Amino acid sequence: MSAAHSPRSFILIALAFLITMIGTTVPTPLYAIYQQHLGFDATWVTLIFAIYAAGVIAALLAVGSWSDQLGRRPMLVAGLAMGAISAVIFLTTDSVTGLLMGRLFSGFSAGIMTGTGTVAVIEAAPARWRGVSTLAATAANMLGLGLGPLLAGYTSQYLPWPVQLIFIIHLGLLAAAALAIACVGETAQRPARPRLGLLRPSIPPAVRGPFIPAAIAGLAGFSVTGLFTCLVPAIMRQVMGHDSGLLIGAVIFVLFVGSIVGQALEKKVPARLQMTLGCTVLILGVLGLGLSIASAQLWLLVLGGALSGIGQGLTFRAGMGAVAGAAPPGQKAAVTSALFVVYYLSMSVPVIAVGFSIPQFGLRHVGETFSALVALVALLAMLSMNVVRARASNA
Repeated sequence: MSAAHSPRSFILIALAFLITMIGTTVPTPLYAIYQQHLGFDATWVTLIFAIYAAGVIAALLAVGSWSDQLGRRPMLVAGLAMGAISAVIFLTTDSVTGLLMGRLFSGFSAGIMTGTGTVAVIEAAPARWRGVSTLAATAANMLGLGLGPLLAGYTSQYLPWPVQLIFIIHLGLLAAAALAIACVGETAQRPARPRLGLLRPSIPPAVRGPFIPAAIAGLAGFSVTGLFTCLVPAIMRQVMGHDSGLLIGAVIFVLFVGSIVGQALEKKVPARLQMTLGCTVLILGVLGLGLSIASAQLWLLVLGGALSGIGQGLTFRAGMGAVAGAAPPGQKAAVTSALFVVYYLSMSVPVIAVGFSIPQFGLRHVGETFSALVALVALLAMLSMNVVRARASNA
């Protein structure tokens, strides 16, 4: 067994991936504190989220294929460095402009790590762990996203320096992650003459079959993820009357834990039913979310978040596994990055629309409408994927 495919390398790369993704959602429960201190409204929260998503997409398009050329380790280090810059900006800023810049670099970090980290974890898995390598990669991503709000909610509520301490802690974690990457071997076969360039959204013919249904399902699943990470704090405070940072972080954490559960269930569900079941559970989840807003019931919000997470995780794992498995060896990071471009567009565009609608129609009505629309998209995705599968079987 080579050093690049040892259990130690597999675990260390997965931990570095998880630590990086923690930083991308740390600010979520802190927005209320920033709003009180800096005096901006919910529309600015949406813009701050939007610039994060723009940073992710820009990084995916600019350097999404670079790890296929330069190797995984240099790009993993670059992702950690972008996360550290973001943390330093948040530590020192006292303006909305600073928040925007901090989120932009956080987006760069997530964009670099999402494609590269996913592929690196899968490649580093020892032969006996290959069957769980995709789950480990996607679970590290989602667990990191869920731990960010939970940790920040706790430190902001119970420890000193409510908007600074969590970033100091995360800088320490990033340093540990950098040390971990220095201790692992390279998992990619680098070409003799690297050719760097922008990621083109063209998909190899062998990948187009699984890519299309994965992208359609991602539209619904990641829209819900965007809603939770951006708007649930406002929903809990303004509609339900809960202002505990730890409670807000815990509710968001439930969504991402649900996603991991959904991903773990993927192997237990027949392949032909994975997307259908995932979309069905996702529909139930977003309907629960809409009902929680209408009734101002926290338990419905938690239930809706758990079901939405399970549905999102099931469709996400099924789609990601199929796409990564079909991608040619020299294009795995590029194809994975292209899929995440679709996912982050699906996450950001609907949330931006919701953010700009709130001043006109109110948070409660917009949230209810958004939930109904996502349920409709999930239904259309399920029907569309059945059509794609029927055409493939008849070809």
